[in-house]
Amino acid sequence: MYRKVLLAYDGSVDGRLALREGARLAQLCGAQVCLLAVVQISAGIVLAEGVHPGIVGDQSEVYRNILAEGERRLQDMGLRPEARLNMGDPGPEICAVAREIDADLVVVGHRQHGTLARWWSGSVATYLADHLACSLLIGRMEMSNPHSDRPKVRSKAL
Repeated sequence: MYRKVLLAYDGSVDGRLALREGARLAQLCGAQVCLLAVVQISAGIVLAEGVHPGIVGDQSEVYRNILAEGERRLQDMGLRPEARLNMGDPGPEICAVAREIDADLVVVGHRQHGTLARWWSGSVATYLADHLACSLLIGRMEMSNPHSDRPKVRSKAL
């Protein structure tokens, strides 16, 4: 079914749910896993870098730690992920890596955003749905037991 799965990971609670769900699916399919964290370089961070040099490096360090934590979680599940840290806009970066590795499936988490936040920054999931050439899973299941056949849907309004 799926040969290569790209897990986009940001370390959030919702991201952890998606990571576990995507990892479980990769296990069931015997798929290769690529773990990706994207340091979003916004105009505000670029401006802040001019005032406080090193802020981009600080952000990168935070995401290196997030990536390492995700990698440990996957290894604990018996997977051997290829881990990548990219910088830029998450949507295009996820699409670029998916193309590069020839992913069959991209798994992302979802955080609730208000109308203003979604208008201001856009939706990564919407961007991915419009631009990916492979399947997209927005993981929301609680996968407490990797051997369980009955995952629970997280009770949260869509």
